[in-house]
Amino acid sequence: MVGLHAQTLRYYERVGLVFPSRSGGRQRLYSMADVDRLRKIKTFTDEMGVNLAGAEVALKLIDHITELENQVETLTNEVVRLRAADDGMTRNNSIRR
Repeated sequence: MVGLHAQTLRYYERVGLVFPSRSGGRQRLYSMADVDRLRKIKTFTDEMGVNLAGAEVALKLIDHITELENQVETLTNEVVRLRAADDGMTRNNSIRR
């Protein structure tokens, strides 16, 4: 699927770049997230000329950016919820007066 040799996949697992699950017979099972990660590694190393250490740093940065984007989305939703609640309380207080 990715065009990488089995030995390369084993090496990537050994150095901690991917973490495939295992079947009952100890066969490696790669998730779609693993496949996507392997494609990114291949792009960094083959097409962009980045060494494996650089690819690892880039992947960590991408993971961190994704995590931060999720936090921003969560916080944005919370701000919207709190503003809506505050608007509701302000309207209720105005009506009571």
